[in-house]
Amino acid sequence: MSRTVLGVTVLASLAAPAAPAASQRPAGWDAFVRTFDAYAAADGIVGASVVVAHGGRVTARLDRGWADRDARQRADSSTIYHWGSITKTLTAVAVMQLRDRGRLSLDDPVTRYVPELRAVHNPWGAMDDVTIGMLLSHSAGFQGPTWPYTAGEPWEPFEPTRWEQLVAMLPYQRLWFAPGSRYGYSNPAFVYLARVVEGITGDAWQSYVYKNLFGPLGLSRSYFGVTPYHLARDRSNNYAVVRDSTSAERVVAGGREFDPGITIPNGGWNAPPGELVRWFAFLAGAAPVDGPLTRLYDGVLARRTLREMWQARYLAADPVAEAAGTPDSIGLSFFVLWRHGARFVGHTGSQAGFRAFAYLNPSTGAVVVAAFNTRNDARSEQSGAGFRAVRDAALGLIAR
Repeated sequence: MSRTVLGVTVLASLAAPAAPAASQRPAGWDAFVRTFDAYAAADGIVGASVVVAHGGRVTARLDRGWADRDARQRADSSTIYHWGSITKTLTAVAVMQLRDRGRLSLDDPVTRYVPELRAVHNPWGAMDDVTIGMLLSHSAGFQGPTWPYTAGEPWEPFEPTRWEQLVAMLPYQRLWFAPGSRYGYSNPAFVYLARVVEGITGDAWQSYVYKNLFGPLGLSRSYFGVTPYHLARDRSNNYAVVRDSTSAERVVAGGREFDPGITIPNGGWNAPPGELVRWFAFLAGAAPVDGPLTRLYDGVLARRTLREMWQARYLAADPVAEAAGTPDSIGLSFFVLWRHGARFVGHTGSQAGFRAFAYLNPSTGAVVVAAFNTRNDARSEQSGAGFRAVRDAALGLIAR
């Protein structure tokens, strides 16, 4: 199977994209490409993309394989991927915008804005003890999946599609640990945070993001839900590697569109990689000499607030990192990793057949973004280890 990886738009003070020169590529790029290609071949990846950027300017990119295999459509710089849980960084920044504008406090009980959560059983006290800050740091005690009732039947919904469905489940759910005591990754926590944003502003979560994040930052090719007609040709299909009754592996297409339902605030972002580069350029901040861009970025969210979001609050389990003596941590939605002697902040994503990661080196402003349109269900443990190894190798590209 041939391979290619998605490209990315160049950002120089919100300038138009341009292809990076070979001389700009980071040290270790050729070795990384070999690592990446080996993983893609071993894992049955149909299409993928990697982009490295510094100061908002793309320095290297790689596109491999097919955005749509049957249509013979190559992955390229326009290909639109699904970014899964990297979406949570949007929700977190939206909440912190409201905090900085005096509309909420991280110590506010979430039940002030989402009273339905009082129906959840809390063995350690009242649900009013659960705060907005706990939701942001995955320390509130809620379960991991949004839709915990599934037996894998084909007729079951991919995700709950309406808020009322989640509300109906709440009396039959419990917190899994004392709120604020430790880390426990939770997707529904970010659905609840989206309800907070909606309750305070009167905007639907998607409308709030379009008006207060995508609009100011010029993210015109980012969207949620069904692909707009003018972007439909660039939408990647998504694939799963499965094992049939004879134990042979085959690749199954999942379709270009799927309904993430109520999970959009925790995992619904669709965009080409260049849009993620632009988002992480905002997170990295402008060069001191670029006054207009600094004012734009600070108008979206102050640098001091972003630094607050990147402060480790709880350890986040990763046995490999812990064995190396550099355990991963969680801040306010952002994960904090130490690799190659450097500190990184960012997030991974996984939904349907898509997998992705995006990380920033705060000390240099360098960014690496990657997306894959294939999930390997036939060898999930091996696939997960390979994905993490490629991520860690990619972090080496922006370590200095």
